[in-house]
Amino acid sequence: MDFIRNNLPPYSVLMSVYIKENPAYLSESLESMLTQTVPPSDFVLVCDGKLTDELNVIVKSFESEYSDIFNSVRLIENVGTGLAANAGIKECKYELIAKMDSDDISLPDRCQKQLLMFLKNPKLDMVGAYIEEFDNSTGKPIAIKKTPLTHDKIMKYAKRRNPFNNQTLIFKKSMAEKVGGYTDIKRCEDYEFITKMLMAGAIGENLPEVLVKYRVSKDNLKRRKNWANTKSFIKVRKDLFKSGFSNIFDFIIPCTAQLILFLLPERFTAWVYKHLLRD
Repeated sequence: MDFIRNNLPPYSVLMSVYIKENPAYLSESLESMLTQTVPPSDFVLVCDGKLTDELNVIVKSFESEYSDIFNSVRLIENVGTGLAANAGIKECKYELIAKMDSDDISLPDRCQKQLLMFLKNPKLDMVGAYIEEFDNSTGKPIAIKKTPLTHDKIMKYAKRRNPFNNQTLIFKKSMAEKVGGYTDIKRCEDYEFITKMLMAGAIGENLPEVLVKYRVSKDNLKRRKNWANTKSFIKVRKDLFKSGFSNIFDFIIPCTAQLILFLLPERFTAWVYKHLLRD
């Protein structure tokens, strides 16, 4: 096992944080990535605009403790998740970049297992995994969000929905730069980025196991139901249809479903996400 670990490629971690994040969650997320069984050789944290004093304390403490690898990139204004990711990608030192959200928790061997996938198949450009959603208030598991495993199934799935759980993604920097990174779209930026990569020829696979725990609160559901998210959802799928990546049914069916979820009561929407949108 030590031989395998020693021969795995180095990687960067990319995370962004903004003023509304919870300091305790940020600390837990950072710790989960910095204490991996195969630790990162480079950690880029993009501070997307001004942060609270509490968040700054957390950032500075990790800068001090991991000064040899920790690089905080401070943006003057809040630019949104996609453009913040672009700023971070530029700073990442290694070809493999592990994405992570600032309020989720990676399992200790997450990166080791994903890096092994790249080692076994150098043609891979993206590797993801399942996530376990857990209740923010109780800590109890809610559901497992599965994703398609093989590249062929990923391509088919991507015509209507994101085939990767973003907070589990490791991707190649060169391919991300080839497609121009993320755009300035405020919602669904991860799905748009993934489909750009796939249309450019990127090869992807998912591991059939949970590697990240995803924090769920009432705010998650509100973001899913708001009009800004719905508009971005429709725009991305419209662009995919116009590009020829998907057909008219791939556009109409998910957009109609999204509009229905937007209009229906929150309680019903929560049930649908929990019971029908896991696989």
